[in-house]
Amino acid sequence: MRFLLTSLTAAMTLGLATPAQAWGPIGHRVTGAIADRNLSGVARANVRLLLGEDDLAEAATWPDDMKSDPADFWQKTASPWHYVTVKEGDVYKGSDAPPQGDAMTALTRFTATLRDPKAPVEDRRLALRFIVHIIGDLHQPLHAGGGDDRGGNNVRVTWFGRATNLHSVWDSAMIEQRSLSYSELADWLSRSITPEQTILWSQSDPQVWLRESIALRKTIYPADPALSWDYAYQHRTQVDGRLQRAGIRIAAYLNWLFEPAATTPAKAR
Repeated sequence: MRFLLTSLTAAMTLGLATPAQAWGPIGHRVTGAIADRNLSGVARANVRLLLGEDDLAEAATWPDDMKSDPADFWQKTASPWHYVTVKEGDVYKGSDAPPQGDAMTALTRFTATLRDPKAPVEDRRLALRFIVHIIGDLHQPLHAGGGDDRGGNNVRVTWFGRATNLHSVWDSAMIEQRSLSYSELADWLSRSITPEQTILWSQSDPQVWLRESIALRKTIYPADPALSWDYAYQHRTQVDGRLQRAGIRIAAYLNWLFEPAATTPAKAR
């Protein structure tokens, strides 16, 4: 597998004007910043080898930044890799994935690439950035949709009087309302994560993350489409919790992924 990435700098600049999908830039950077604080030494070294001076907060937004790149890879191939659709029940199944793939199939694909020491460095770098981003996506409850409203994009609401949709409210509006930078919010949220929560949340099984997102998604559709302070207050703890868990799990997944292979003890002579 080899991806040709061109005009990176120009594409990232243009990407700033692209509507975000999944968490907005602040949310994704928060998850990456929390993850950075919870990496093992080995995982941190591997991330540094692949990303250089970039940190996971920068990596977390990169797949969204690149959506303005006109290449078919970004416009067609990678487009469905930010969400899943659970067609029946509350558990994601492999049969739920469309032929073009989804976030779960992409996560599996990029995990295999990152674990392959023979894969080209540029492919492993791309895989790392997507893994960080996808794990954040899977913690946004409307990215585990039921396939009937485009993940809340078709649910028209107002946010403090401004016309928008429910997906956008969860992506960015509730986060941006607090007027905090991503580093400020990441610091606040990191300080409130207890050691017990870090241990409890450090599951590297994506099915666990999805079950939580699906359960939460069912509770966030408003009876009144006019959303403001009441809705923000009601769901702020849930937004914070999903960002916190995503950050911890990005770290847990990378710690597992980069764990050194067990060595066989030398036989006595």
